[in-house]
Amino acid sequence: MSTFGRALLAGAMFAAASASAQELRIGYVSTMTGPGAAIGSHHVNGWKLGLEHEGWTKDGDKLGGVPTRLFYGDDQFKPDVGLSEVEKMLKEHKVQVVAGFIWSNVMLAAQRPIMEAKVGMLITNAGASPVFGPLCNPLIVSTSWQSDQSPEALGRLISNEKVGKIYLMSPNYQAGKDAMAGVKRTLKGPEIVGETLFKVGETDFQADISKVRAAKPDALFVFAPGAMAPAFFKQWAASGAGSEIKLFTTNTVDHVTLGALGDAAVGSFHALHWNVDFPNPANQRFVKDYVAKFGHLPSNYAQQAYDGPRLLAATLRALGGKVESPAALMKAMRKTPYESTRGAYAYNVNGLPIQDFYRLDVVKGADGKPAIVTKGVVVEKAKDLYWEKCPPEMRH
Repeated sequence: MSTFGRALLAGAMFAAASASAQELRIGYVSTMTGPGAAIGSHHVNGWKLGLEHEGWTKDGDKLGGVPTRLFYGDDQFKPDVGLSEVEKMLKEHKVQVVAGFIWSNVMLAAQRPIMEAKVGMLITNAGASPVFGPLCNPLIVSTSWQSDQSPEALGRLISNEKVGKIYLMSPNYQAGKDAMAGVKRTLKGPEIVGETLFKVGETDFQADISKVRAAKPDALFVFAPGAMAPAFFKQWAASGAGSEIKLFTTNTVDHVTLGALGDAAVGSFHALHWNVDFPNPANQRFVKDYVAKFGHLPSNYAQQAYDGPRLLAATLRALGGKVESPAALMKAMRKTPYESTRGAYAYNVNGLPIQDFYRLDVVKGADGKPAIVTKGVVVEKAKDLYWEKCPPEMRH
């Protein structure tokens, strides 16, 4: 461990011990500027609404009975910036929990100093496979999923379609590689005739689309989150490739991108653990209040972030407002039931939810606009693949 790491560890452990008797200090990392800001706005909105529903609106308010202070960091969609923000939270703000993280590459950069500081990590989106496999730690809890899982469910759906040959496209970072691995793992029947890892944040897909057409597949799988989705769909439509090639996506068509995609998304389907039409009371309250407050439907980025404070507050109440250490808090978090927007679920030994994944279809709604509707369960109580790579001494 570096000198900085040792100093950071000692300081954070001292701060955690001394601060726990007074207040809980949480850092929240998201993308508030740059090309990922559209997702980031949902991510932050959901988190803040979750806090509000738990009675927290400003520093000093109680969350689950504990006075709580929040610190926000903008990673700007850049791992080095995200790391700098996390180090500031650990060293200057003496946080006991670092939460958030949209992007796997940002999370991977920040994971080591957080673990060295013995601080909790509450992940509300990113699902990089190493963090839940060989790098897993009892200090880590997620309210989202592992990046392979939605593509795994989608691969099952594609296998039921009449597809002879398929081409795969994803951005060149950990989540993109995980997405490709996931869909390939469950794809039965179609021949994979090509793969492309494009630049993260790409806006010009014309050369990639030409490669796809040259391979002459029956279908294309693409993972293009956030601002990459409208750029890809616009160029895909302009190329005319959709008249020859079926399009399958994951974490690409959602309520961040649907307005920009419009009718181009109608007829497509994907797989996810949650949707706005889930009938459970916690979800209906979340969707109603989110729309009233922000003027648009929430995405899963907002939903996962919203569940973060709900789980945290439930855990703090279960502990009677006593936070002995970040380790004790994160351990209890994996065992504490709460009213999740997705319905009840359990935690695996690596801190990831064991949850259902559903087929979501894009259809024309009653108002003539595209809508995402749930069409049944694809996989029940899904466990990620990587928990078996979690070292036994790190499982909980």
